[in-house]
Amino acid sequence: MARTKVFGIGFQKTGTTTLGAILDQLGYRTASYHSFRDFAKKEGVTWEEVKARALKVARDHDAGKDTPWPLLYDFLDREFPGSKFVHVVRKPESWIRSAVHDFKDHPNALHTLIYGVPSPLGNEAVWLERYKRHNEEVAAYFADRPGDYIRFQLEDGIDVPTLCEFLGQPAIDFKPPVANTRMRKTIKMAWWKLTGQS
Repeated sequence: MARTKVFGIGFQKTGTTTLGAILDQLGYRTASYHSFRDFAKKEGVTWEEVKARALKVARDHDAGKDTPWPLLYDFLDREFPGSKFVHVVRKPESWIRSAVHDFKDHPNALHTLIYGVPSPLGNEAVWLERYKRHNEEVAAYFADRPGDYIRFQLEDGIDVPTLCEFLGQPAIDFKPPVANTRMRKTIKMAWWKLTGQS
């Protein structure tokens, strides 16, 4: 019997690494941004291409999180009925600071598709508007479906026992990873810019 799909639908910089680590510890095969990384340099990438890729990747995984999964929540809801959606949000001013720090003016075709501009530096208002609109649209879409949707505030932490109960999984003793440190991210971005490889 196929496992119920789980999708993290909070934007990047909202604890996606931590959510992925929790899902991994629970035994989910979790897809992330890596499955779409080649699109970052594909100028003119379309939602149709992203959806086709997401469908293929989702069929081979139990869960998905990070860009571009959050933008596909309604599509995924239709394609995989009965899925669970985990929405982690972060205070807007903290979110944009983190996005600018990590992505600076580094162009990314997926970011252009999502935000209308390739990077956050100098486009903070545009990115913030899209971030806020996404959170509002998601909340409205799942307003009457508490069994399918759960929301956490990043500043309060992801309540692991509550998440486990929502997913119908036994509680776990979870220790958050020290994963996406700023230095590691900076090195990864520089390497990718230099070589085009992840």
